[in-house]
Amino acid sequence: MSRKDAKTPMAMQPVAGSPRRSQRKSFHALVQCSGSSRIIAALICRKSNSGNVHANVITKRSRHGLNPKRRRRCMPFLTELIAACRDEVTLHGADISVTGMTADSRQVSPGMLFAAIPGVKLDGAKFIAQAKEKGAAAVLAQNPHPELPTLVSNNIRRSVAEMARACYPQMPEYIMAVTGTNGKTSVADFYRQLWEVKHRAASIGTLGLLGVPAALEAQFPAVNTSPDPILLAQMLQAIAQHKIEHVAMEASSHGLHQHRLDGVPIDTAVFTNLTQDHLDYHGDMEQYFLAKARLFTDFPLSHAVINADDANGQRLQALVPHLSTMTYGVRGKTCRLFKVEPVVEGLAVHLSLHGEIFEDIIPLYGRFQMHNIAAALCAVVAQGMPVANALQGIAHLQGVSGRMERVALHPNAAPMFIDYAHTPDALEQVLTSLRAHCTNHLHVVFGCGGDRDTTKRALMGSVAEKLADNIIITDDNPRTENAAGIRAQILAGIKEKRVTQIPDRREAIRAAVHQLSEDDILVVAGKGHEAYQIIGDQTYDFNDKAELLEAVKTL
Repeated sequence: MSRKDAKTPMAMQPVAGSPRRSQRKSFHALVQCSGSSRIIAALICRKSNSGNVHANVITKRSRHGLNPKRRRRCMPFLTELIAACRDEVTLHGADISVTGMTADSRQVSPGMLFAAIPGVKLDGAKFIAQAKEKGAAAVLAQNPHPELPTLVSNNIRRSVAEMARACYPQMPEYIMAVTGTNGKTSVADFYRQLWEVKHRAASIGTLGLLGVPAALEAQFPAVNTSPDPILLAQMLQAIAQHKIEHVAMEASSHGLHQHRLDGVPIDTAVFTNLTQDHLDYHGDMEQYFLAKARLFTDFPLSHAVINADDANGQRLQALVPHLSTMTYGVRGKTCRLFKVEPVVEGLAVHLSLHGEIFEDIIPLYGRFQMHNIAAALCAVVAQGMPVANALQGIAHLQGVSGRMERVALHPNAAPMFIDYAHTPDALEQVLTSLRAHCTNHLHVVFGCGGDRDTTKRALMGSVAEKLADNIIITDDNPRTENAAGIRAQILAGIKEKRVTQIPDRREAIRAAVHQLSEDDILVVAGKGHEAYQIIGDQTYDFNDKAELLEAVKTL
């Protein structure tokens, strides 16, 4: 389907002469896709002897779902929500309209559909009674409810995402999603910055919702890398209503595995890299890869952008021969990196994009940043930006919050950085990059998160020992784990080099700042932009950037 066709989504209309919706027992509805590709499909609903309504849909789904021109007040009928789903969904009870949907029983308002999602720690079915008390008109669940109309799905998570799209159908014109272990936030932010040179653009991810009016940004604070599907649909509709046409999204492996993005009409997907992380959730690297690969195999994409320097990127290319694919990196065919050298001012860069050359110095630190920039360049060109404009946009790029961010200078001119690096590969990339700029001692302060992948802790200790001169191990969101035990697992990877343990992260940062000599470099790794420390089940205000600035004041 062409991009023009994608702008003319399906609209649902009952067959002429059908009974009133509130009275019908069985009916047929037509789903028509307007535009040059006209597809007529039947939504056939029948009431069984048990009183259940079964719906079958035979159609090719439009990328953009229900017609946004209808400007519906988010009041679709339950059978219309069924029509938005790929999986088998049955209606038990009356076919009523709903005013919206939520998976949080605390946010239910009268007339809403409550999605009882089964979770790892909590089962949404336990909150149906609370949702009913607050006015829920219907429920999406694994089993019928005796008192409420119920949509029963064999894949609730995917059905939630697709129904959310039907409830909140307005979408930005161009949506890019980026997945990978490292670099997602930077690629999304660089994408937004490149478009913002001449257009309005937004990004959704770890840093929250950026590029939108302040009131809208405050309405949707950052929670997860990939928001829950209902919140995501609401965010995208709000962005579209503000006439923003270009949006970048971070697609986490958790979000992809849990179908949080399945209702989103993504046209361009980007793969950055795959290194060890989240094995506590996925089990092994193969399952981790397959979760990431869903972005390329299970969505109706127009374009794929893949890191040619990553072995898993090469594997991914083989899975999507049908897509228009761009590759980037030292081996990239679309965007080739010829030279990336650290200099005092940042990075001296020589690259080509579709054969056009860019050669200049950019004020960013870390060789890996150029892979992130190259990915963003390919994505914007895939969506129609002229190559010349994309290359000119490089001069406008600024560093991303909490990503190799230089925060302060010691009175002796030693620079201090923060970075979100919380995996072995990310920490290695950061330390390797800073080592290239360092003419004296390289200092690192870091820890590992609790209740997360334990196998990476010793690996991160080994990386720090190999690349840093002075190491301070501290706490980083220990959560419900014993913090001393986490530090011990990190130390297991450090065999010889002198290392200091300072559990209190504030004191660790202060001690590191006081150790700095002329021409040293300090990086505090693991949190980046985060503004909290989780200890036990309590969340406390804490920000590495603010702590560094305070520590400098004590010198």
